[in-house]
Amino acid sequence: MSGFDWPALMRAGLSGLRLTPDQFWNLTPAEFRLMLGQGAGSVPMDRAGLDALLAAYPDRTKGESDGGA
Repeated sequence: MSGFDWPALMRAGLSGLRLTPDQFWNLTPAEFRLMLGQGAGSVPMDRAGLDALLAAYPDRTKGESDGGA
């Protein structure tokens, strides 16, 4: 089982977010993740997601119908 990468977490909190040590150590893990932008909603679509949407819903050429009546 691996532990936390404390140097990376502290760098993100103290340098990236400009938290004081007291602020950093008083955050809950959920609060810290939210401040880092994790779990704050959906992840932006990547190329694989776009490709999947294009395959599921291909563009139609002009004059092409959906087959419905």
